[in-house]
Amino acid sequence: MVTRNDPGGRPTVFARLPAGRWVAVGRLDLNSSGLLLFTDSGELANRLMHPRYELEREYSARVQGNPDLETLRRGVRLADGIAAFTSIRQERAGSGTNRWYRVVLKEGRNREVRRLFEAVGARVNRLVRVRYGPVELPPDLAPGSWRELANPVTLQKL
Repeated sequence: MVTRNDPGGRPTVFARLPAGRWVAVGRLDLNSSGLLLFTDSGELANRLMHPRYELEREYSARVQGNPDLETLRRGVRLADGIAAFTSIRQERAGSGTNRWYRVVLKEGRNREVRRLFEAVGARVNRLVRVRYGPVELPPDLAPGSWRELANPVTLQKL
C-alpha cells in the first residue's frame, strides 16, 4: 500500500524504508506493482509529479482483449478529460486472449492506464511500472526491496 496509514491495517511501503520523512513520487494502485520513487525533498517530488513537466511513466501491461492501438495513441475521452499514450507497442504475446503491451504516459492521473484500455473495450489484468522519467526498474531488484539511487543528481536537474 502506498499510504502512510492503512485503515485496514495492511503493511505500507513506508514500513520498509529507513527512518525519515519520505515523500512517495506517484502512487501505484493496490493491483499494480513496479517502480516507486521516494524522496525527502517536497520540491523534487513536485517536479517529478506535476503534469507541466511531462515526465514519462512507462508501464508493462498485460491486457485481455484486442485494443485499438491507434485510438489509444490519438486519445480517448475519460471522465477527467482527454488522455492518450505517447507510445504503445505490443511487448510480447500472452496466454489465451492476453497480450503484453509497453505503454508510456506523460502524466499520472488516477488509474489512467487501466481506464484508457477500458475505454476501448479491453481490461488490464497485470500492470507493472518499469520506468519513471530517467529511472528504470532494475531487473534484479526483488519485489518489496529498495535501493538508493547511485546518481540522484540526475533527478535534481529535472
